[in-house]
Amino acid sequence: MQKLISLIGCLLLFLNILAQEDSTYQRPNIVLILADDVALMDFGVYGGEAATPNIDRLATRGTMFTNYHASPMCAPSRAMLLTGVDNHLTGVPNLPLFLPQEYKNRPGYEGILNDKVKTLATRLKSIGYNTYMTGKWHLGHTPNTLPSKRGFDRTYILNASGADNFEHKPYLPIQRKPPWYADGKLVDLPEDFYSSKFLVDRMMNFMEEETEKDKPFFAYLAFQAIHLPIQAPKEFIEKYLGVYDKGWGDLKTQRFERAKMLDLIPATAKLGEMLPVLDKWESLSADAKKMASKNMAVNAGMLEAMDFHIGRYLAYLQKNGKLENTVFIVTSDNGPEASTPLLVKGMSLWMKTLGGYNIDYETLGEKGSFAFIGPEFASAAAGPSAYFKFYAGEGGLRVPMIISGANLPVGQKKKAFSYITDVVPTVLEIVQAPMATDATGRSLLPVILNEKENIYRNDEPIGMEAAGQAALFKGENKLVRSGKPYGDGIWRLFNIANDPGEVNDLALTQSSLFKNMMTDYENYVKKYKVLEMPEDYEVVKEVENTFWRDIKRKVTPWLVGLVVGIVFLIWWRRRKK
Repeated sequence: MQKLISLIGCLLLFLNILAQEDSTYQRPNIVLILADDVALMDFGVYGGEAATPNIDRLATRGTMFTNYHASPMCAPSRAMLLTGVDNHLTGVPNLPLFLPQEYKNRPGYEGILNDKVKTLATRLKSIGYNTYMTGKWHLGHTPNTLPSKRGFDRTYILNASGADNFEHKPYLPIQRKPPWYADGKLVDLPEDFYSSKFLVDRMMNFMEEETEKDKPFFAYLAFQAIHLPIQAPKEFIEKYLGVYDKGWGDLKTQRFERAKMLDLIPATAKLGEMLPVLDKWESLSADAKKMASKNMAVNAGMLEAMDFHIGRYLAYLQKNGKLENTVFIVTSDNGPEASTPLLVKGMSLWMKTLGGYNIDYETLGEKGSFAFIGPEFASAAAGPSAYFKFYAGEGGLRVPMIISGANLPVGQKKKAFSYITDVVPTVLEIVQAPMATDATGRSLLPVILNEKENIYRNDEPIGMEAAGQAALFKGENKLVRSGKPYGDGIWRLFNIANDPGEVNDLALTQSSLFKNMMTDYENYVKKYKVLEMPEDYEVVKEVENTFWRDIKRKVTPWLVGLVVGIVFLIWWRRRKK
């Protein structure tokens, strides 16, 4: 009798598993929205000045994370976001553009997503999802490393670090014509192109052209907003003129106060001061202030334009009865962009001649212009945090993350430490798919469902490194090293729960903890085969070196040809005599 009961139990379990497998249409759709270089407080719901009503609505209908971290730069973050695996295991530990020559092609540093890891698209496709991607890929340029070969059914992607938002042209001298691919094939862009609009249009077209519309779908929208060059239609820019006229110091203070009001940071937190080497607003001329303020207006306008087109996509999903059963994840790849392109040697000349860009005030942000906010406003955009993109300070790593949608709790803010590798495990648990055994991240679903306060133990170290910028998180503490030119390469220790601005260095007062966490980081380096960058390494200098190497490579054949021609001409004339 006992055996019969056990047999019936096994049969019922088997039938239940079959029923689940046959009910894939009940699984929620997944929409992953990735903004580029968006600071923690850039979205309206997080305290930003830009109007982002559609993102705000998703946030209030779901869970906002306030202690979520990416890497300090795009490609490593994107590799981790799509695989759930530490960037050093994906083949994209750094940007190829930033690698010193002696590190080129070192094992694990190829700069392309390797075959050892699976993308979220591959995993969802295997359980019956339609999979689509539009936007920035930047994880491989060979036929086998494009997203059309990494689990996505339909793709329209930019395979570069960035590009113009109105035209099919590069934003850096070291780039050629930016490679845009449609389903794996090189294509040109239409005349009426604007990146945020176009990427949403293409995503909706993919869904319209889908022949199996009853299947759940995974849509990955990887926007160019607000990566350099910052650009937006004029009507989005104009409403922010004057908003930033009081300068970056005022903006940083205002965001700091709003962060406390919104419970993004403790009321007792101290402001992460702007770096002393940065310019003071008061030292600028009236014209310089006017230009800087408009650059920030363009930045806000580009954010609103992205949100507007996200709203169009949400309306499309609602019209087609797919909105209610969709889970949305909205996040950023790293903190605010601080680069000042005009400081790169040769950049200004290239912009005026071959690049076809201007920085005229009247048309700033529109087609043909090149807007950027610089390190001062990037520091202000980081609000309470120190540093910005390319640095391991909280301003470079701590970014917004929203998870909302089908059957998930609403109106929540969560302070649990979370990392970009946690997204894939979270999605897989939400859709009841087999978990990724190679993932280094954890599912956040227990935190979202209020079953746990944290997914990581207080004694559990989580390491991060990209381009020499490094951090290790453990409970409420963070060990961090920020490199040149704005950092000094010195390891520091902060309690980021109480001190998110990284003001009070605990390395000396808590020397035992500091030593233990340094050991944890050394273990992380060994485990993931992290290569230390050279002592004099600087990202900006490496970009400049790459630029001049590229110029030399292009010019050398012409110079050789010219010399050969001159020598031949001299020989010919002497022979004639």
